Amino acid sequence: MLVLYPEPVDRAAFDEYYRAAHLPLCRSIPGISDIRFSLGLEGPYYGVFEASFESADAFRSAMASPEGRATAADVANYATGGATVIDYPVESA
Repeated sequence: MLVLYPEPVDRAAFDEYYRAAHLPLCRSIPGISDIRFSLGLEGPYYGVFEASFESADAFRSAMASPEGRATAADVANYATGGATVIDYPVESA
């Protein structure tokens, strides 16, 4: 899963909430095997978040869980520019 965040209204407020409240919610989602993120980017996106799951079924189950739903609902609390969520299968080379 990839989440792209456009420029927020207030970078400091975004960062504070994201680190203190949203990331702990992300970590509570069952089945997440890896989390990576970067904030403060220049260009079309201010931030990016990546999460890995064992399979597409694991991803769907995780996002349908109470923790997944709570995490998705929380985005409106800090992402004043919205968020673009992309899920896709990954291949290793």
